[in-house]
Amino acid sequence: MTFKPAHLLVVLLATAIPAMAQNLAMVNGKAIPSSKVELILKQAKAQGQQDTPQLRAQIKDRLIGMEVLLQEAEKTGVAANSEVKTQLEVARQQILIQALMREYVAKNPISDADITAEYNKAKAQAGDKEYHAYHILVEKEDDAKAIISKLKGGAKFDELAKQSKDTGSASKGGDLDWASPATYTKPFADALVALQKGQFTETPVKTEFGFHIIKLDDVRTAKFPTQEEVKQQITEGLQQQKLQTYQQALMKKAKIQ
Repeated sequence: MTFKPAHLLVVLLATAIPAMAQNLAMVNGKAIPSSKVELILKQAKAQGQQDTPQLRAQIKDRLIGMEVLLQEAEKTGVAANSEVKTQLEVARQQILIQALMREYVAKNPISDADITAEYNKAKAQAGDKEYHAYHILVEKEDDAKAIISKLKGGAKFDELAKQSKDTGSASKGGDLDWASPATYTKPFADALVALQKGQFTETPVKTEFGFHIIKLDDVRTAKFPTQEEVKQQITEGLQQQKLQTYQQALMKKAKIQ
């Protein structure tokens, strides 16, 4: 079959259009594939942004600008710099590891049963009560004993709390706000729940942070969030646990010298 020039032009245009549609733009003869836009757009949508013509235009401008700079970087030879090579290799490794982790999570999803079990466990650990506590934290046991003596003598707790090592609560009279005993270290929690309202510990409570004098202000029924409210947080926590177990299993099988 013989094509006339007009027919040949039509054929060439027909074959060129699909190829052009696959490219976002051409920069100095080098194509920027449209797939790059879709990748960045996917990431933007995951962060809550809407797919709009304006966003696509911004992404296009950014990719063109990046391509111009990339071509200049290649032209000047910066890719041959040893430090740049190391940075590129580290970035490559990070991308591959992240892809591996995403694939593992996708193939090993967290079940609703797992989420419910973890929720019930956390709820049981938190208990059904919250305590409004105050404390004064010092380095030495003798200093704690001296503060207790002053409190017994009628000194005000909030005034003595100004010398606390815990600067976050010292400026608030030692106020730790409402919390479950499970949020504290065991010696602190045990001493706290043993107090009556208005009482303070008459012997210093030792933890890894130092010596505490603890005062209980009040107790109330705990307001624990619903499972639905913390579902995402629990899911992410369980995913991290699975990933750590996966990595540890790989480390055990690896030959490390």
